[in-house]
Amino acid sequence: MTEASRTIRVGSSNGLHARPAKLFAQAAKDSGIPVTISKGSGAPVNAASILGVISLGAEKGDYVTLTADGDHAVEVLDHLAELLTTDHDEA
Repeated sequence: MTEASRTIRVGSSNGLHARPAKLFAQAAKDSGIPVTISKGSGAPVNAASILGVISLGAEKGDYVTLTADGDHAVEVLDHLAELLTTDHDEA
């Protein structure tokens, strides 16, 4: 088992609201390994929980930390980081 972690900046213009949070949480769930996300010194939440992700209140430009534990953790974080840095609010 491998644990990996990464800190990235939120890219969506309106932060992690419903649409980007749903895309991110679904990808975390589909990864098949435990993934958490935290903002600042706040407690980590289950990245596969849409409500948990929204509850962080992460805005554009905020830094969040992702942690994954399991096989392919680095690849999972690569994919999730790409989702978070993409602006899903562009028309």
